[in-house]
Amino acid sequence: MRRPTPGRYVTVTTATEPFQAYVPAPLPPSPPIEWSPALRRRFDDALVALGRVDALSAHLPNAALLLYSFVRKEAVLSSQIEGTQSSLADLLLFEIDEQPGVPLEDAQEVSRCVAALDEGLAKLRGGLPLCTRLLCDMHRVLLDHPRGRGKAPGEVRRTQVWIGGTRPGNAAFVPPPAEAVPDALAALERFLNDQPEPTPPLLKAALAHVQFETIHPYLDGNGRIGRLLIVLQLVADGVLREPMLYPSLYFRTHRVRYYELLDGVRQHGDWEAWLEFFAEAVQASAAQVVTTANALLALVNADRERIASLGRVAASVLAVHQALQRQPIATAGALASVTGLTQATINKSLAHLEKLGIVGRLNERRRGRVFSYRAYVDSLSQELAPI
Repeated sequence: MRRPTPGRYVTVTTATEPFQAYVPAPLPPSPPIEWSPALRRRFDDALVALGRVDALSAHLPNAALLLYSFVRKEAVLSSQIEGTQSSLADLLLFEIDEQPGVPLEDAQEVSRCVAALDEGLAKLRGGLPLCTRLLCDMHRVLLDHPRGRGKAPGEVRRTQVWIGGTRPGNAAFVPPPAEAVPDALAALERFLNDQPEPTPPLLKAALAHVQFETIHPYLDGNGRIGRLLIVLQLVADGVLREPMLYPSLYFRTHRVRYYELLDGVRQHGDWEAWLEFFAEAVQASAAQVVTTANALLALVNADRERIASLGRVAASVLAVHQALQRQPIATAGALASVTGLTQATINKSLAHLEKLGIVGRLNERRRGRVFSYRAYVDSLSQELAPI
C-alpha cells in the first residue's frame, strides 16, 4: 500500500551545503494499518510461535542454561549485521579471558551487546519502564569498549548523522536533525508505554523498531539497540518471560530486504510490507529457537545417560556436564569456580568426558587448558557463520 510519507523533510543549512533531513511522524501510523486477511494470519502465526517459545522458558528444566546461550547467539548475529566477524566460539573464548580467533575488538563489541541486553532486562525488572533513560543506559553499556568510547556512550546525539554516502548531501538517508531527536524520542516513549492508547505487543514491537532506527538517536550502535528493543518490548509486555529469541538471524539472512523495507516505510509509508516481513522474521526465529532447544535437550539427555553409566564418579561428572551447558567453552579453573568442586575432581571429570567424546580440548597447554562441549557449541552455531 502506498500512503503519504509518514513524516516530513526539513531543510538543514550548514556552512558547506543545505540538505534534507527526515523527521518521522509519531506512532501509530496515520492512516491506520490496512489489515488484509493474509497479514492478520501472518501475525496470528507469529504469536502462536512466540507462545511455543514462552512455554519452553516456563517448562524446560534447563531453560536458564539455554537462555544464556540464546542471548549470546542474538548478540553475535546482531553484531554481524553491523560488520563484526566474531563467532559464538570467539565470544565464549573472550568471556573466559582467552584469545578469540578474530580481532579482540570484535569479540569485545559482541560481549558489550550481551551486557547491554542484561542491563535493559535488569532495569525493566527493577521497575523502570521502556523509556529513553533505559535505552541510554543500555547504549552506555554497549559502547563501553575502545571503539565506542569516543562516540558519546549513553548520550542522545547532539550532531547530525547520516546513512550511506560521504556527507548528508549525498547520503542514502538522513535522520532527524539533532534538535528534533528529543521530541521524537519522547513520542516514541509514550507509544512504547501505550499512551494515549494501547497497541498489541507484537505490532508495537514491529512499529517501534522502524521508528527507533529512523530517529537514529545515537552516534553509533543504533542498529543493535533497535534490535534489542524488539525482544525487550516483548518481555516488557509479557509476551515472553525471557528473551529467548534471536530475530537478527532472519534480518541478517535477508539483510538487503530488511533495509529496503525500512526505507519503504520512510519513503512510501509502506507499513504493511514491513509488518509482513517482521511477522515472518518472528515466526521463523521462534521456530528456530524451538528446534535448537529440542536438539540441545536431546543431546544433553543422551550425554547424561552415558555419564550415568560411569558409576560412583558420575555425580561429579554430571555436575561438570551441567556447568558446560551454561559455559560450553571453559577452563578447568572456571568450572571449579562454578561447581564448587576441587581442581583435582574437575580434571578427573573432564578426563571422563573426553573419553566419552563429549568434551574436547581446544589447546594442549599444560596449564590453563581450554575445553569445549563440542556438539553443544556446534548445534548452537549452525546458522552463525559470518556472511
